Amino acid sequence: MDGGRGEQERGHWASKLEFLLAVAGDVVGLGNVWRFPYLCYRNGGGAFLVPYLVFVVTCGVPLFLLETAMGQYTNEGSITSWRRMCPLFEGIGYAGQLILVYSCMSYIIILAWALYYLYNCFSKELPWASCENIWNTDACVDLDKRNHSSNWTTLQNTSSAATEFWERHVLSISPGLEQLGSVRWPLLVCLVIMWVICYFCIWKGVRSTGKAVYFTATFPYLMLLVLLVRGVSLPGAMEGIIFYLYPDPARLSDPQVWLEAGSQIIFSYSVCVGILIVLGSYNQYNNNCYRDCFQLCVLNSGTSFVAGFAVFSVLGFMAHEQGVPIAEVAESGPGLVFIAYPQAVAMMPLPHLWASCFFIMIILLGMDTQFLAIESIITSVSDLFPSVLRRPGRRELVLLLFCIACFLAQLVMVTEGGMYLFQLFDYYASNGTCVLLLAVFQTIGLGWVFGADRYNDIIEDMVGTRPNPWFKYCWLFFTPLLALGTCVMSLVDFQPLVFNRTYVYPGWAYVLGWLLAGSSIITTPLVMLFKLSRARGSLSQRLTFLCRPDDDLPLMKKQGVEVCPLNSEPQRYPDAPDPSTETEMRMLRRQI
Repeated sequence: MDGGRGEQERGHWASKLEFLLAVAGDVVGLGNVWRFPYLCYRNGGGAFLVPYLVFVVTCGVPLFLLETAMGQYTNEGSITSWRRMCPLFEGIGYAGQLILVYSCMSYIIILAWALYYLYNCFSKELPWASCENIWNTDACVDLDKRNHSSNWTTLQNTSSAATEFWERHVLSISPGLEQLGSVRWPLLVCLVIMWVICYFCIWKGVRSTGKAVYFTATFPYLMLLVLLVRGVSLPGAMEGIIFYLYPDPARLSDPQVWLEAGSQIIFSYSVCVGILIVLGSYNQYNNNCYRDCFQLCVLNSGTSFVAGFAVFSVLGFMAHEQGVPIAEVAESGPGLVFIAYPQAVAMMPLPHLWASCFFIMIILLGMDTQFLAIESIITSVSDLFPSVLRRPGRRELVLLLFCIACFLAQLVMVTEGGMYLFQLFDYYASNGTCVLLLAVFQTIGLGWVFGADRYNDIIEDMVGTRPNPWFKYCWLFFTPLLALGTCVMSLVDFQPLVFNRTYVYPGWAYVLGWLLAGSSIITTPLVMLFKLSRARGSLSQRLTFLCRPDDDLPLMKKQGVEVCPLNSEPQRYPDAPDPSTETEMRMLRRQI
């Protein structure tokens, strides 16, 4: 149906289950598998759960509820929702979408790598299982035969078959960023396939997204369960699990442990970048987002915890087979997914089956996060220009142009030197500092400027239950203070990016990295200054107007537009037209 002037209606989820699966698909991603287990073992095992849970209850859950409820209340994307709730902080929406654009350009590269590995799972012999391939060097060692090589430990400068497959065949990695080399055509084909899949998962908006998540959000759990059952049945699995969870309380005094716990929560819960606002905006007004928040947060953290058993049971088996300490095989990030785990499954009976299950799980976990990030961007832009982009056929065209633009921009990442650029984007453009600062801005905007009590009124009006007072104190104090403290700690302890522990980037690359990071950090204050410069009247009058919520929001209509908590009395511009109607008020806001 059309919403007038040829505009299509924005739409809603066809069922509550679609919303739950979509959010679950977004927040349960690769970080649950390749980062949380490693952080847990490295930062005190079971003791790491203490700072992790502290950040869950003070930052993760409160921000999760804040964003989901905001989207549900306004029925707008991550930019226009801020425009209607607190226009002065509209820049938060732009900053979040900019981070998502950077993420879309790098995240899907991981899926292309995983797809290429899945393709190789159907070869006669797993190509990373032996040193008898054309890309292998004389330094290659088959770790599966290590116990049978009495002099293996005396060899220097050796590399495993899985490492050489990853670096010399998949990436064909060049000596440095200065030498990009040629395009890796197999990776380019895989990248095209992943973009096509993502496009058709969301090309019809919430209608196609809601159907896609029935498969993409549930099947990874089946794969994880299969890998977990297989992993714990392997010899050496118990040693791996003990290594994963053995508590070291002394580590709790290390600020770095708390920093990594906070960063993991921000990324794992997918807060501060606007995806949850967009997904919540397709809910019905009376959906119980308060209850959904708890269920989805428990699902996220529970998945991270269980994934650790699946990962470390297999790494324990690998260490047992090689006769080495588990610390030598435990890795995080690409090293876990594309070297350590493939190397481990190559030692199992039926290696093709387990390798296929693993990479199918990785692809589906990452695909959800990727296409929901794209959905957030397209929805936010469409809500920003509804009269233009909500017409029939316009959304599909804009989505196609966005996918093509991202694809062309990331072609350099599938060259022989592309891995260096990928790491640069991952380390700087989507840096934890950027997202932590957005968490600070968010809680100040809605907790202090819009008003935490008013926000609790909104949630109560939607779900019929007033949130626990704990959320109010988190929005006002705990969340911004912890996020700001973690951000400061991350900057004080910041280490420049070094690839593979040896390669130091050229100076211009570090400048590029900080430009990418700074572009999202500076967006919020720049938009504030722009809006203040466009408004009229004294500074106090401008602040008052830009802090006021839109008076046609549901609860604002019931209560009447209240005063910004930072001011005592409402004021009009002395020379501004009196916006006596809702339409005139909205037009005035859009001009600013």
